[in-house]
Amino acid sequence: MQEMGMTDKQFNGFVRFVLDDLKEIKEEKEDEKKQQKLDKVIENLQKTLED
Repeated sequence: MQEMGMTDKQFNGFVRFVLDDLKEIKEEKEDEKKQQKLDKVIENLQKTLED
């Protein structure tokens, strides 16, 4: 099976999603919610690597 790569636009879109999530986490005031959101971003990035 041949692997498909991402175009530059697709990669830029992916980076934008991650950046938006990280900005949202940075603005979160409550430490517990901040940690939960950060854990979710980490989990999603790990899943992306495993696909």
